[in-house]
Amino acid sequence: MTDISLMAQGENRFIRSGNKAFEKGEFNKAEIDYKKALEKNSNSNVGQFNLGSAIHEQKNYDESALIFDNLTHKNLTPDQRAKSFYNLGNSLVNLQQYEQAVEAYKNSLRINPGDEDTKYNLLYAQQMLRQQQQNEQDQDNQQDQNQDQNQQNQEQNDQQNQDQNQDQNQQNQQNDQQGQPQDSKEDRAQSEPVQISIEDAERMLQALQDRERKTLEKIKKEELKNAKRVKTEKDW
Repeated sequence: MTDISLMAQGENRFIRSGNKAFEKGEFNKAEIDYKKALEKNSNSNVGQFNLGSAIHEQKNYDESALIFDNLTHKNLTPDQRAKSFYNLGNSLVNLQQYEQAVEAYKNSLRINPGDEDTKYNLLYAQQMLRQQQQNEQDQDNQQDQNQDQNQQNQEQNDQQNQDQNQDQNQQNQQNDQQGQPQDSKEDRAQSEPVQISIEDAERMLQALQDRERKTLEKIKKEELKNAKRVKTEKDW
């Protein structure tokens, strides 16, 4: 028996073992068996496909999507290629990459247009894609609203600060004016020319003359008193 035959037997043995584990839900054991099969034949499309399925069931969708995507570029039968695109779509849906999943399902249906499971999954992926796009649009709108509100709040704050600064400046100016010395009423009166009437001037002149007359009379009386006193003061 040739080495190639021995390798093929080893590959098939591990694939069968992996399939049994897969059916039992032992996906980690199935993964190990499929990898052992690929060690025997790294070009085994069956081993790659089954490995991708076992990894997908363990929710490692990034790795399973990569495996199925690589398979779609290989020389497969139409049925294998359609199933590879189908499984690729399933992994992408779980990654919420709905746009890529829609394209994967469409590629599968181009090969096998009558597959009902693929049609159903395509409709589901399209629905999820629309919902995702709507959510993204809503988020964008909410962000725009938040930005507009933030800008409006900022403008209001700026206006309030400006008004407060203006009020403060006006208050400071008023305080400065109040702090400056003011001319007293007397000072202002002295600085202004006094306006008197002719009658007031005549009365003031008459009063002045009367005071002078009374002063002269008083002086004369004092002189008379002094003169009399002097004269009578000698005693022999």
